[in-house]
Amino acid sequence: MANIDTFFVTKVYRAELTGPKAETLNQELEAACLSLAEDDEAGQRWCEKNAYPGYTSYASLNDLPWRIPVFGQLLKNLDSHVSAFAKELEFDLKGRKLVMDSLWVNILPPGGVHTSHIHPHSVISGTYYVTIPEGASALKLEDPRLGFMMAAPPRKAKAKPENRQFAYMKPNPGTILLWESWLRHEVPLNEAESERISVSFNYAWQ
Repeated sequence: MANIDTFFVTKVYRAELTGPKAETLNQELEAACLSLAEDDEAGQRWCEKNAYPGYTSYASLNDLPWRIPVFGQLLKNLDSHVSAFAKELEFDLKGRKLVMDSLWVNILPPGGVHTSHIHPHSVISGTYYVTIPEGASALKLEDPRLGFMMAAPPRKAKAKPENRQFAYMKPNPGTILLWESWLRHEVPLNEAESERISVSFNYAWQ
């Protein structure tokens, strides 16, 4: 008789903000994101210098929840979900807290990509999805063990999700996705005919 245990599970948290309040939040966030993309000259210069498709405030504005009230509203929502995810992960925070230390806007145009990366120096990272047109990219997550699978054969096309080397999570407007910051991820080619707008963030242990 054989027994198979599952160890070292990689968890990804998903929640959906819905209803009239969420719709209003998204409308205000979309307007704020588009306004930033138009007015943030430092961010525009950084994107051009680094060949970043579309716009991000990542390198130019680090106080959005305090600068623009609607991002402060979003922060309150995110805090509760991050707390729930940390509880699920059974973190022993030693009386300290996970605190948001960065939040930034991403506007990905048609044909844009965001290449594979991790978020160093953070504990939990995530994205809130504001505008997701038909055909917009899903989030692609990579098995953190992939680099060690030197001699492993490929997985079957219809392998169970937990046995695949990549996972894709298709968001909706109002979706919150959270993951541990060491998890490598990317945004594949945006095949939509309009911009994909999201707000990403990091939480650190303070």
